[in-house]
Amino acid sequence: MEFAHKSVLLDEVLEGLNIRPDGIYVDGTLGGAGHSREIASRLTEGRLVGIDQDEAAISAATERLREFQDKVTIVRDNYANTPEILKKLGIGRVDGILLDLGVSSYQLDNEERGFSYRFDAPLDMRMDQRQDMTARDIVNDYSESRLYQIIRDYGEDRFARNIAKHIAKARETKAIETTGELVEIISGAIPMKVRKTGGHPAKRTFQAIRIELNSELKVLEESLETMVDTLGENGRFCVITFHSLEDRIVKNAFRTFENPCICPPDFPVCVCGRVSKGKVITRKPIIPKPEETETNPRAASAKLRIFERRTEESKNKM
Repeated sequence: MEFAHKSVLLDEVLEGLNIRPDGIYVDGTLGGAGHSREIASRLTEGRLVGIDQDEAAISAATERLREFQDKVTIVRDNYANTPEILKKLGIGRVDGILLDLGVSSYQLDNEERGFSYRFDAPLDMRMDQRQDMTARDIVNDYSESRLYQIIRDYGEDRFARNIAKHIAKARETKAIETTGELVEIISGAIPMKVRKTGGHPAKRTFQAIRIELNSELKVLEESLETMVDTLGENGRFCVITFHSLEDRIVKNAFRTFENPCICPPDFPVCVCGRVSKGKVITRKPIIPKPEETETNPRAASAKLRIFERRTEESKNKM
């Protein structure tokens, strides 16, 4: 199956990164290389480092970026390790970083990967298939209370308690092995009138399990600051999110990077010593234009936030 993935907010990302022909850029979620291809095509003396943990993405991106191979380095890893990856490549500071979060169209549409509630497949959902744990382990081994917590917190599903209860009851009889079995159990936990009007009943639970399995929010939360710190002067950090939990983490982190002071508001001067890392470029997130969501419905929930790195020295000169 071809790694097909429409690049969301492509023009907005290219503008947001403020690409210089001799700059160094990192695509931390390489995927099908849609964004990366456009970045690489704008480089002359510059360099692009593409990172992804999915073997299929690495294979597809390598092929798609073949004509730019003299200026592109592809690494199979998690974007959380960006500082270490750059160090190994002998790169100090970079001019821009892109994260396009969430699950790719390829992963959703490839039945065998078990990400989608639309197909009946083994419960997998691993973004990195070198990982031992799968969605099956979460569904069958997590306690009812822990299942409830992740469905409530990561899926934001108001029927989380009932869904967890139904899963726990079903697995007493036999292990839950496939996405189809799980969809049926979830559907049985949600009232009929809600199932008719509220979108697919399994959507939020599948999202929750995927986030938990791949530690998506934890990795994001723990990586943003170290990634900002790899940016050179006026370097840009562009992050595309697809649900409110991710967006909240990025929004709050960017705000803190801009204004990290924790002194009480009545203090005449700052004494905490925390220094601003730069400036939030997007006070409100950039969202796709209607024409983009018409041709790519999966872009509908996308939000782009941009941060620019600035040192104290440069701010003092302004």
